[in-house]
Amino acid sequence: MAADLHGLRARAGRVGVPHGTERQGDRAVDRQRLGQQRHGAHGRDGPDPDFHGGRGAGHPVPAHARRNPGADVNASRSDARIEVSDLVVSYGEAVAVNGVSFTVGRGEHVTLLGPSGCGKTTTLRAIAGLEQPMAGSIRIDGQAMYAAGERRNVPTEQRGVSMVFQSYAVWPHMSVFDNVAYGLRVRKQSREEIARAVERALDLVQMRHLGGRPASKLSGGQQQRVALARAIAFSPTVVLFDEPLSNLDAKLRAEMRVELRELQRRLDITSVYVTHDQEEALAISDRVIVMNQGVIEQIGSPEQIYNSPRSRFVADFVGSANIIKGRLDPASSDGGLLAFEVEGGLTLRVSAPHAVRGDETEVAVRTAYIDMQARPGDNHVRGTVRQRMFHGDFVQYIVDCPCGSLIVRRPPTNLLDEGAEATLSFSPEHCVLLAA
Repeated sequence: MAADLHGLRARAGRVGVPHGTERQGDRAVDRQRLGQQRHGAHGRDGPDPDFHGGRGAGHPVPAHARRNPGADVNASRSDARIEVSDLVVSYGEAVAVNGVSFTVGRGEHVTLLGPSGCGKTTTLRAIAGLEQPMAGSIRIDGQAMYAAGERRNVPTEQRGVSMVFQSYAVWPHMSVFDNVAYGLRVRKQSREEIARAVERALDLVQMRHLGGRPASKLSGGQQQRVALARAIAFSPTVVLFDEPLSNLDAKLRAEMRVELRELQRRLDITSVYVTHDQEEALAISDRVIVMNQGVIEQIGSPEQIYNSPRSRFVADFVGSANIIKGRLDPASSDGGLLAFEVEGGLTLRVSAPHAVRGDETEVAVRTAYIDMQARPGDNHVRGTVRQRMFHGDFVQYIVDCPCGSLIVRRPPTNLLDEGAEATLSFSPEHCVLLAA
């Protein structure tokens, strides 16, 4: 799963490109890129694992035309461990990353979230030095790792980062200890220093008692821990995670989320994490950056992203939401809330997380925030239960009402039958106006 990136350009054949039975490491495209770097190449031909032709924008757009993703909340630029500014990465005429800018604070865990082809992995690989951008800049600890204006591109092995790949990248012919020690030996540390660092890393992932076991005899979760120990053994400045839990089953993935989050906080690691799993992003992140077609849609805390989506894409992609169409009625707005007229003569009171322009035509209501009995101060909508589906932890209802067919998710208690009348109730704060 993890490959120690130290000396990666000079030793691509040993670190990132194992041979024969060892070749279970990172993705094929990573091996190809590392091979190119071994010969000093920066070729941009060939597909990126996170880019599918036709999904990105056709050409870079000027800064003034790019979508406003919302505030990139950090204490100050001087506290930033990573700064990405106006980053553009393209493959021929197809643009995979289109003017992306964000910062990551010291000790912060930021997740790049989006569907396949949105540019999240390309952005991560550019930070690592595995992709050659065509514009913008990347700084780590204030030092330019890539700067188009300065014609500067620091080699991967000199960036002080470690990367945890989607596949385990654990060498099967080595023991657990030797896998973790590999990067330290490449750095020519002493035997005593290596032993201390490996034992410390294995203690952190609760694997010290398995130090002598062959890696081929480990379960998927254990291999994941070994790869993580290898990534942190040399105390990197930044750890980059490329969908590290996607190969695990659902239960183990949930357990590893907790372990990753606890380890990140304990070590105060600065990390950037890539995933398409919305639940994972919301559970482990300090901040989430939602990407779509090479640009940033929104930046915020998990709570901000979930409760105050700025666009239809964010509302629809992150979690489960009902999108209701209508129009604003400025004359009826009061108390900081807005009046939103829905077809059928119904008027809802809604809130707006952005500056209102007046041409907005959609609001979002999370399925989990709709109650099925009237509450004072809420929006009330009468409807009929058309369908009920049992999901274990919750029951999903489809309710036909003047707003259309709304999805409601409630705990599996006090069940309503199909055909029953119901009054849907949701607060104006949870009825969010989406930017046009």
